Order: sequence, then C-alpha cells, then structure tokens
Amino acid sequence: MRDSKHAIEINNLTKFFGDLQALDNVSFSVKRGDFFAFLGPNGAGKTTTINALTGLSNFKSGEIKIFGYNTRTEYVRTRPLVGLCAQEFNFDPFLTIYQILVYQAGYFGILPGEAARRADALLERFQLTSKRNVKHRALSGGMKKRLLLCRALIHDPEILILDEPTSGCDLELKFLIWDYLTQLNQEGKTIFLTTHYMEEAEKLCKTIGIINHGRIVRIGEKKEVLRDKSLETVFLEVTGNE
Repeated sequence: MRDSKHAIEINNLTKFFGDLQALDNVSFSVKRGDFFAFLGPNGAGKTTTINALTGLSNFKSGEIKIFGYNTRTEYVRTRPLVGLCAQEFNFDPFLTIYQILVYQAGYFGILPGEAARRADALLERFQLTSKRNVKHRALSGGMKKRLLLCRALIHDPEILILDEPTSGCDLELKFLIWDYLTQLNQEGKTIFLTTHYMEEAEKLCKTIGIINHGRIVRIGEKKEVLRDKSLETVFLEVTGNE
C-alpha cells in the first residue's frame, strides 16, 4: 500500500442518471485512520458516492483514489483495501452464515484455511457463533446487520464503508453497533459512515461532510461543523388548535 496520508481522495466527481445529475463536482478527502461521517437527506447522493468509491457504479467524470491508487486504472489494487457494509440484506439464501463469510473471503484470494479462521473469529466477535450453521433467513434483523459487518470485514480491509448501518435498528442494537465501530476505528481502520442522523455523527465521528442535491455543503472537523450556525435546524411541534 502506498504511503498516503489520505485514505480516500475524491476530485470533481460527477454522476448522471439519465438527465438527473446525482453528483455535481463532488470533491473531498478522508485522512488515514479517520472516522468520517457523510451526512445528507435521502436522495442527497450519499449512496451514489459510495457506489462510485467501491466500483459498483461508473461515473461521468472526476477521479477517486484509495491510498493513492486510482480506482479506475488500478481497480485490482484498490478493491481489497475497502470493505462495504451496504443497507440491503443481499445474502445467498442457500448458504449458512459461516459459508457466506468463507465464500466472501475467497473472492479476495484468501485460502480456505485462513478464511475459516477469520470467519470463526468474526462470528465470535459479533456474537453469532451459535448461529454459525443456520441460513440468514433464520436470523433476526439485528443479527443480519451484524452479519453484514462480518462480511465487510472478512478480508481485513483498511477502509470500512457503511451505508446507514443503524437505519431501522432499535436502541440496543444501535448502541452495540456504535461500540463495534468505535473499537474498529481505535484499531486503525478508516471508517466512512453515511447517515442522516446528526446524533450518530456527533457521537462517533471525528470529521463530518454534508451533501445535499449532489453537492458538498460543508466539510470539516466535527466541532467546527457543529458550531456552524448556518447548519442549525429548528423543529416546531404544534399541538392543539391554538
């Protein structure tokens, strides 16, 4: 891996879906070892940016680098550096959760013996060992969320990208995931988290980026962004007929 102080560099990223411009010259960087929150409402461009980062979606123009490697011209070098925890439970319905992890490791060239060791370690870490030989449909929603994290981590990536990982979670699971992510970041993982929960970004992250309508609104250290009065929102609740 190249000696780069930036885990992610995005320059003038532009993306269209037909006539709709989803990303409009998006540019920002994420430092190595950072815990970066990418905030914005639904449809702001968060998932589109992630898909471009991981090679799941092409883009019209711009450049993305992972630890100095270009994601287009050096894709084979960049893809193993990233682990993606998507929103959808897109697991193979015919495999046990242990097999899901071992097969995922194989995509990154990890040999069966090492893949088995890693799968067992992750299942233990995320409290899924007792479900090792069941299929994902037998898991609760919270267990499936944890399985997504296991799958994203099986090849030991340098960057963990999470697309709204606590969306739809109850408070207990949300706090559990927060603890997992904090520990992973302390272990040296660069974490890129998309969310539309400001309290989640405030609790976990060091740096915050805000996107809306495909444009970057603000990037900065958490304290600076939270002090920005122009970003404050006031909610009014009206009760009764007065």
